[in-house]
Amino acid sequence: MPTLAGYIVPHPPLIVPAVGRGEEQKIQATIDAYRQVAREIAELAPDVIILSSPHATAYGDYFHLDPSPTLSGSLTMFRAPQVSASVDNALELVERIASEATVRDIALGTLGDKHAPLDHGALVPLHFILREYKDFQMVRLSPSGLPAIDHYQVGMMIRDVIPEDLNTVWVASGDLSHKLKKEGPYGLAKEGPVFDKQITEAMASGDFQTFLAFDTAFCHKAAECGLGSFTMMAGAFDGYSLESKLLSYEGPFGVGYAVASFKPLGKDDSRCFLKHYVEEKQNELDTLKSKSDAYVNLARASLEHYIRHNKPLSIPRDLPREMTSEKAGVFVSIRKDGRLRGCIGTIRPTTSSVAKEIIENAISAGTRDYRFSPIKERELSRLEYSVDVLMPPEDIDSEDRLDVTKYGVIVRSGHRSGLLLPNLDGIDTIEEQVRIARQKAGIRDGESYTLQRFEVIRHH
Repeated sequence: MPTLAGYIVPHPPLIVPAVGRGEEQKIQATIDAYRQVAREIAELAPDVIILSSPHATAYGDYFHLDPSPTLSGSLTMFRAPQVSASVDNALELVERIASEATVRDIALGTLGDKHAPLDHGALVPLHFILREYKDFQMVRLSPSGLPAIDHYQVGMMIRDVIPEDLNTVWVASGDLSHKLKKEGPYGLAKEGPVFDKQITEAMASGDFQTFLAFDTAFCHKAAECGLGSFTMMAGAFDGYSLESKLLSYEGPFGVGYAVASFKPLGKDDSRCFLKHYVEEKQNELDTLKSKSDAYVNLARASLEHYIRHNKPLSIPRDLPREMTSEKAGVFVSIRKDGRLRGCIGTIRPTTSSVAKEIIENAISAGTRDYRFSPIKERELSRLEYSVDVLMPPEDIDSEDRLDVTKYGVIVRSGHRSGLLLPNLDGIDTIEEQVRIARQKAGIRDGESYTLQRFEVIRHH
C-alpha cells in the first residue's frame, strides 16, 4: 500500500515557541507526541505528504486542492513571521487526484483560490516535520461542508490513484472541541468533553465508523474543527487492518489537542467501514420510508419524478382529501446523511392545494435552493424528507411569546423578511432563533423589526 501511515495532529500556533513564548510548556505531552510523529515520518521517508487542513481554502460544497507550484507561508498573523515553510507541490499527483474526481463525479479539484499562503493548520505540522525530514513534496487539501461520507470517499479515491511506486504519508491536521472549559476562549458546552472522549476512543481503537456516524448538530455544538480532515484520512485506510495509537490528548486551554498514528498492516474486509455505514443508513432510510405518510411520500415522488423526467409530477388521485381540497403554506426540507440538502417553502398558499404546494416546493428545495447545488439522480436514494404545513401566522409584540420547540418565527423590517421553522436541530434558544431569522432577512443589529409566530404540522 503506497500510503505508509496516517497521523492526526493538532495545530495550535502557541505550540511554536515563537508564538507561545512559554505557554507551549503547558502542552508538553502534545509536543513530545508531535516530535515522535516527525521522527516516524523521517524514518518512513515518504515521497509525498498529503496534508489536510480545515483552515486552507474551503468551500461548502467542494473539496479544494491547492494547485500552487510551491506551497509556502508564515505565522505572520500570529506575530511570528520568522516561522515559515516552503515545500514543492506534488503537481503530478494533484492532477491525478483532480482528474479521478471528475471521473467519479466527486466535487473536488483546483478551482477557486490558487495563491493562498499556507495556513496555520499546515504550518504547525510542518514546523515539527521539517526539523526531522525535508526530502518530500506535498499535497494540500481542505475539507468541505459536505457530509462525512463524502469526506471518507475522497480519502478512498486519493488512495486509489496514488501510484504503487510513490510512497505517501497522510497528515490530518485539526483540533478537537473548542468548548472544554468555562474559562477557555470559547467557553464550555456539555457536548465538548463528550465529543473529545468519543473521538479519542475511536482514534485509539481505529474505529473509523465513529468518524462517519457523528451527528452534525452535536459536532457543531462541540465546536470541533478537525473531523472533516480526520475523516478524509480515515478513508485512505478503508478495508485495512491498522496499528492504531493515541499518542497524546490534552486540553488545558479549553481546546482539545490529540495526536494519533495509524499504520496499515494488511487488507481486512471487516474494516470496510464505508460499506457497513452505507448499508446501515440505507436500512434506516428504508424503515423511515415504510413509515412515511402521504405528505412525505408526495414530496419524495415529486422530486424524483422531476429529476428523472424533467417535468412536474401530476397530482396523484389517491391522496387524502385534505391534501387536495385545502390550501396552506408548506415547507419541504431535504436532508442527506444528516445534513440539510435543501429547504424551500411558502409562508402562505400560492397554489390551489396543499398537494400542489408540496409538489412545487419539493422541486424547488431539491433544485433551486441557492445555498446548495441541485440534487443529482445518484443522490436520491440517500435523501430524507420532511414536510411542514404552516398554520396562519399571528403578530406578537415580544420574543417572550415565542417557544423554539412549538413556534416558528417570521421577522420583518420593511420589505425584508426572514423565517425559521420551529423545533430545528441546533436551535435551542429564542435568541438564536430570532438572530438566524434576522440574518436570513438581512436585518442588521440596531434595526427595528416586527415579529410573527406560527405553528406547523410536521410530517416525517
